[in-house]
Amino acid sequence: MGGMIAQELAIGWPGRVRTLTSIMSSTGEGGLPLARPAAAATLMTPLPKERGAYVAAAVEVLAVLAGAGHPLDRARARARVERAYDRAGGPYPAGFQRQLTAILASGSRREALAAVRAPTLVIHGDDDPLVPLAAGEATARAIPGARLLVIPGMGHDLPQPLWPRFADDIARIAGRDRGACTSDTTVSPT
Repeated sequence: MGGMIAQELAIGWPGRVRTLTSIMSSTGEGGLPLARPAAAATLMTPLPKERGAYVAAAVEVLAVLAGAGHPLDRARARARVERAYDRAGGPYPAGFQRQLTAILASGSRREALAAVRAPTLVIHGDDDPLVPLAAGEATARAIPGARLLVIPGMGHDLPQPLWPRFADDIARIAGRDRGACTSDTTVSPT
């Protein structure tokens, strides 16, 4: 949902957005491929309330969303889920429901994205079971001059080994490095 929020900011408040990076997101337009059935079913299955069962189930959800080329680091995911559970004082299903409602209610941004003039980077995995690559490609096509970075084997996750690559490409688009991101870039998993 972060990519969708960033797009809304770039559309509605262009003077406040120097650059845009949209990661694992879509334009919100209908007709794009939907989530794979296993990913959709996993997200729609209520999680247990008890901490241990909740953590185990949430890690399994994250594993389903991770791409085949970058399997989930389960220990790291478990620690993150435990922190989130403890911070919230337990599961908070209303948060997921609100997020899903906001995504569905936001509608298509495709036409409005044509007015975005901020240098834009779109990052998407080619194995994203939740927001298929076609959605990232549509986002890149909708924004004039956008650069698309396709990560082979990446799902709906930001694998830690790829963080330096993401940081470098985001820094380039932000102008910190005078090098240029190349359009329609594909990178190897390593």
